[in-house]
Amino acid sequence: MSRPIIEVSHLKQYFPVKAGLFRTIPLKAVDDVSFSIEPGETLGLVGESGCGKTTVGRSLLQLYKPTGGDVYYEGVRIDAKNIRTYRKNMQIVFQDPYSSLNPRMTVSDIIGEPLDVHGLCATKKDRRDRILELMELVGLNSEHANRYAHEFSGGQRQRIGIARALAVDPRFIVCDEPVSALDVSIQAQIINTFEDLQQKLGIAYLFIAHDLLVVRHMSNRIAVMYLGRIVETAPADEICDHPLHPYTVSLMSAVPVPDPNTERTRHRIVLKGDVPSPLHMPSGCAFRTRCRFATDKCAAECPQLTDRGEGHQVACWNT
Repeated sequence: MSRPIIEVSHLKQYFPVKAGLFRTIPLKAVDDVSFSIEPGETLGLVGESGCGKTTVGRSLLQLYKPTGGDVYYEGVRIDAKNIRTYRKNMQIVFQDPYSSLNPRMTVSDIIGEPLDVHGLCATKKDRRDRILELMELVGLNSEHANRYAHEFSGGQRQRIGIARALAVDPRFIVCDEPVSALDVSIQAQIINTFEDLQQKLGIAYLFIAHDLLVVRHMSNRIAVMYLGRIVETAPADEICDHPLHPYTVSLMSAVPVPDPNTERTRHRIVLKGDVPSPLHMPSGCAFRTRCRFATDKCAAECPQLTDRGEGHQVACWNT
């Protein structure tokens, strides 16, 4: 069995928030998250807005310095001291293609910047040839290399962002909600681009999104987050067809079904109450304040992920 390309162990990311003139309290954006990703695999990470998905991706890449826990790239622990050595192996595609590209730079300079930073091209000709190759790889017209980002559509701008990430030949990419800011008609094109690149280059993805249909299509495995913790993880079809955690069950019940007859008759589970503040987390299981199955044990102790067979893990006392 191959070694995971990425291993995340007990990752924590707390942000200090002022709670008065001289006091701060921690906002637990990510609290004890662990997972691994195999070479060439896609792990989907889903959950409500504000649950910590993006923070996981950025902490993993050391864009935020983690409060605790460890991240390993091919068995080597990554930290602030050695991240530059591994930076070219781990890249990110950001959510917003409008704000993630420098409006003062041409497409050629945006894609070429990583090549310059890492000294990957010996001559100007090599640099230009590599830029044109990357543009073709992601479906952009190489004749537009000297245009500026504002001259492109949202889908084209996201392709520019993908080409920039690919410039340094990474083996792992964090895809931070890369299609959520795009029209539905464009989303499918970008998803197909990600899939084609994975087949050609063998790249592994952490695919962060809130659209469960997109995640199911893209992912080999799916991890579900709630308030900074992973509550369930399993192969994509297994977790979508047979969810175990009450939160995952409610998420899956909201996914539309293409058959109108089935859609009319199926049961939609609506969660009651508001999401607790990460500044004032409930004791025990964070989901218990909205869970119809909550017991005294849920309030007393936080459940850990336990194996239910076939790679299906769930953190719940009542499943």
